Amino acid sequence: MKKNTHPKHAACPCGSGQTYADCCGKWHAGLTEGLHAPTPEALMRSRYSAYVLGLIDYLLATWHPSTAPGELELSPVKWLELEVRHAQMSGDAGVVEFVARLRDSGRGMRMHEISRFVREDGRWLYIDGEQQAPDANH
Repeated sequence: MKKNTHPKHAACPCGSGQTYADCCGKWHAGLTEGLHAPTPEALMRSRYSAYVLGLIDYLLATWHPSTAPGELELSPVKWLELEVRHAQMSGDAGVVEFVARLRDSGRGMRMHEISRFVREDGRWLYIDGEQQAPDANH
């Protein structure tokens, strides 16, 4: 398990404008304390931050068992920015549309995804995501 070394009072990697401790850090730390992200958007942001910080255990723990990979290896990309375009929830189902900017081997890229989430036993879990075609306007 990778130890999280991100400073608690630094800006949160998800771009919320809050400190890491007040944003995704509490969900990352809360995993061992039974605290969970309260909305699909909060979970998606915390998963983005987990990708940035290389927190594989958190990613696997927040992935629905029906779609989770047995193991996860992160590619060495540099995550640059997250833009949440839309988030909604209805009962125990949620959807978040986002665009993440990243750099892979020096090449700038954008990942545009619509992610699906489900709440089970009071806990939101990532089910899967549908990649969207690149925007003509962006």
